[in-house]
Amino acid sequence: MAKLNIDRQESEFLNDTISHWEKNHLLDAAQAEKLRNSYEVKGFDWMRLAKYSIWVALFCGAIAIGSLIVDDAVINWIKNLYDTPDIVISILSGVAAAVLFYLGRRRERLYPEKIFSNEATIFLGVFCTASCIAYLGKTFDNGSGHYSILFLISVFVYGVLAYRMNSRLIWLFALVSLGSWFGTETGYQTNWALYFLGMNYPLRFVLFGLLLVGACHLLKGKKWFAYYWELTYVVGMLYLFMSLWLLSIFGNYGSLDVWWQIKQISLFYWGIISGVVAGAFLLYGLKYKDVIAREFGITFLIIFLYTKYFEYFWDHTNKTLFFSILALSFWLIGRKAEKIWNINVKATQAADSEA
Repeated sequence: MAKLNIDRQESEFLNDTISHWEKNHLLDAAQAEKLRNSYEVKGFDWMRLAKYSIWVALFCGAIAIGSLIVDDAVINWIKNLYDTPDIVISILSGVAAAVLFYLGRRRERLYPEKIFSNEATIFLGVFCTASCIAYLGKTFDNGSGHYSILFLISVFVYGVLAYRMNSRLIWLFALVSLGSWFGTETGYQTNWALYFLGMNYPLRFVLFGLLLVGACHLLKGKKWFAYYWELTYVVGMLYLFMSLWLLSIFGNYGSLDVWWQIKQISLFYWGIISGVVAGAFLLYGLKYKDVIAREFGITFLIIFLYTKYFEYFWDHTNKTLFFSILALSFWLIGRKAEKIWNINVKATQAADSEA
């Protein structure tokens, strides 16, 4: 029987778990030893190297294309293609996208182990799809400037493709398109004014992130959504916390010219609100064992604290005092988390003894 190949942290967790079971007589010594021999610590993470190499290759390829475009000969060639009808470019992009998606799916069937190179093929197909939709929009543009419709079309196109191809990568672009549609549509509805229902862009996206996170909780446990649930939850949290971070800096001001004229201390309450939200998600994650909520809560709580420190206190506060306060704060958080963990352990042990 082939052994399960896991990393060191997972191995330590399994060792502790098996030892706990053995100590509480849920396993005998022979069974415990058999379980320990069923896995081994993996060596160098070649899969992670492959992942990073593919993304670096795509990044370098984009730079190469950019360098090619600035070449004089290429620029002259592009000028000759300038009069190409938009509908032709749209059709060609659509054909290229279909070919790339077909190749990506075919490679997934024939070479399932080549995960990242297969995703890179699909990734290029996504960009060709975006080009197809953009030039289709230019073809039928009537000068209204209502291009948020293109993002909305992208949401449905990427959503259907993601569902049919069972692809989280394409689903990610559907979520990005959804956020782009929300931002551009609210701008269009106000004739690109600074505020929509009294909200600037960061505040709008705080609500958007909350709606997306709320939708994830409503859809949790739905079989048809299970494959995309975690990614959607993470993206929703990113929308929420990145918007809160920007809101803590700029407040509900829509113009940089106005923002430059106010004192940053006058926006302190936005920082407090952002910190409270991060702390609430941290506590929720600890209490209900929601890893995503916990990690986002603690990460952005630290980011918010450091942001406020550099805004208000960097030039006026003793560094030792500030970091001592931070250390004390996180020590208290750690004590609280440890207390919750001990309660959970005792509850588990009580349940085991009753069983």
